[in-house]
Amino acid sequence: MLGSTHGTFTTDPRRAHVVACGELPPNAVHGRAVTADDLDVSGRPLYAGVPDLDRFFRPASVAVVGASDAEGRPNTGITRQLIAWAERVGARLHPVHPTRQSVFGIPCFPSVADLPEQVDLAVLLVGDPLPVIEQLAEEKVRFAVAFASGFAETGEEGAAAQERLTAAVQRSGLRLLGPNTNLNAFEKFREDLEGPAIALITQSGHQGRPVFTLQELGIRLSHWAPTGNEADLETADFISYFAERPEVGAIACYVEGLKDGRAFLLAADRAARRGVPVVAVKVGRTETGARMAASHTGKLTGADTVVDAAMRQFGVIRVDGLDELQDTSALLARARRPKADGVVVYSISGGTGAHFSDLATEAGLSLPTLSADRQAELHQWIPEYLNVANPVDNGGHPVGDWRGRKIIDAILDEPEVGVLICPITGPFPPMSDKLAQDLADAAEQTDKLVCVVWGSPVGTEEAYRTTLLGSSRVATFRTFANCITAVRAYLDHHRFTAHYRSPFDEAPRTPSPSFRKAQALMRPGQQLSEHAAKQLLRAYGIRVPREQLVTSAAAAVRAAGLVGYPVVMKASGAQLAHKTELGLVKIGLTSASQVRDAYRELTDIARYEGVALDGILVCQMIERGVEMVVGVTQDPLFGPTVTVGLGGVLVEVLRDAAVRVPPFGEDQAKAMLSELRGRALLDGVRGAAPADIDALVEVVLRVQRMALELGDDIAELDINPLMVLPRGQGAVALDALAVCQ
Repeated sequence: MLGSTHGTFTTDPRRAHVVACGELPPNAVHGRAVTADDLDVSGRPLYAGVPDLDRFFRPASVAVVGASDAEGRPNTGITRQLIAWAERVGARLHPVHPTRQSVFGIPCFPSVADLPEQVDLAVLLVGDPLPVIEQLAEEKVRFAVAFASGFAETGEEGAAAQERLTAAVQRSGLRLLGPNTNLNAFEKFREDLEGPAIALITQSGHQGRPVFTLQELGIRLSHWAPTGNEADLETADFISYFAERPEVGAIACYVEGLKDGRAFLLAADRAARRGVPVVAVKVGRTETGARMAASHTGKLTGADTVVDAAMRQFGVIRVDGLDELQDTSALLARARRPKADGVVVYSISGGTGAHFSDLATEAGLSLPTLSADRQAELHQWIPEYLNVANPVDNGGHPVGDWRGRKIIDAILDEPEVGVLICPITGPFPPMSDKLAQDLADAAEQTDKLVCVVWGSPVGTEEAYRTTLLGSSRVATFRTFANCITAVRAYLDHHRFTAHYRSPFDEAPRTPSPSFRKAQALMRPGQQLSEHAAKQLLRAYGIRVPREQLVTSAAAAVRAAGLVGYPVVMKASGAQLAHKTELGLVKIGLTSASQVRDAYRELTDIARYEGVALDGILVCQMIERGVEMVVGVTQDPLFGPTVTVGLGGVLVEVLRDAAVRVPPFGEDQAKAMLSELRGRALLDGVRGAAPADIDALVEVVLRVQRMALELGDDIAELDINPLMVLPRGQGAVALDALAVCQ
């Protein structure tokens, strides 16, 4: 029977805790009460709540607390800007100040309680917003913005102050933007621009300026959310909200740190479901993470590795520079869905075409050879000695007359072509003017993407400023690299969303029978022995070798006979992370005498090293296969993560691994393998048989189920090596390490 918890329903105590702590508030899912089906097996939410931010961006009434019109005071300039903004959005503005009768001629009120109406938004121009929050709550104000600094960005004392502010906001029921934010949300947006818009989210206001300035190039912006320290409203909230806005064609983000990894993925999932691209600069690529890891897996997954994988997993397009953020988000916002994946490079110079094609091919773009009929058609206007297979080199002269447009239209008529890119490395009037105009005119008549790279560093040319930037259909770039980055992101995004299935829809809601078996094996705060770790794997249906745990030489000989020679003997103990380094592994034993000698040697080494053992493992020896590593680690931002990579001795040498954040499906498990540099080893090299990839994928999915169900109870899991046998023969976990927490 379902039981009530703060207005929600739950069947699991862990779920009750999650809901009670407010991770998924009542009525957060599609306007209905939250049920147990809205939470996964570990009690985490499966759907993103969408905050109703309409009244934040378009309030009917605004209070400015701390308003001023005294010259020379910082609050005066801010008040003046807010008055202008309120007029633009049609909001009634009420200044609030305890000692002023009016501000800029507008009647002023001593406190929020004295306002003549309930306001939607309060802008707090005060040094300490904490005392005001309780007043706003009493007056049922829906939103507040805190500009004040001196919080988490300043160190431990500031972080403690921010925690107090967050707690007060949670008690109040209002939603807060900031602290340490700015006026970016109240900027003047151009209203004369048409078409899909970019919605901008930044934690640093200045870093959003380049994207905001795109309006001067004719690219529409609809919103700017400067999230600041994110004491309450965070990047994920705005992604979820913007993904639902019909005018938003793309979401551009500058992210310094994610407040809640799960909330971010749920928001990215919402955007992916709706096909809204999210382009993000996430700083901190060099961060290595501070945690100590006992397992190989833990050493493979630094904090940024997980962020990068999680973004890719949910279709967030990560770029490095602000210029890339501008160009990629602008293209994705405005371009229609591609008709084909093929890219044609068209230029007036063979050198330019070859250079650009090399870079595009290296970046993974597909440059199909044009059909023989199409090449013959192009040679009607282009000399026979010039290449028209792709790239297409027109030699220059056809650009200057009627032939130029004919060539462009013929290329766009090729069925395999979805994108035409024309790099113009420098202006050469009048030919470049004619070429730009032909491209702009052709773009208006086609449903395919036309891109131009205008390489002139000047940027004042009429062909660039008027013809290209004046076209809403041509995507114009200033560099080869940014064009290639944006086009690749455009094609990847549409491929991704065309086949996207939300992993949250298929995430397990109830524990499997394996979970109860596994629970009995867990030892909080301890590392399990290899024998116990393998029992954990068995509980989840992961195959391990035939083996027996023995405590005497005679028992070892009997076990070897049952297991079958040759055998491997290993010390098994709760404190043994890496046995090979201590000489606690013996392989290829083929006789009873070797087994007896190995038993004595292993126990002697353990006594000498002071290592407590629960016994000696006598194991089946498996030699043929590809050694892989599969594991689980706890990421401080996203929780349990799953890693797969090349194992054995290669794991620490090559560090070739791929990471995903559960939940994920079979397609993502296979995608992990495709990301490995050593993927060819699984396909069979130098005469080796192909490995059983299906079995490897099944192990990855079973480990993921373990990560979901055991959640925070398991700190690390390391299966290394997982021997992937030839196709059809399965995969066997030869060694395992598990750390409970």
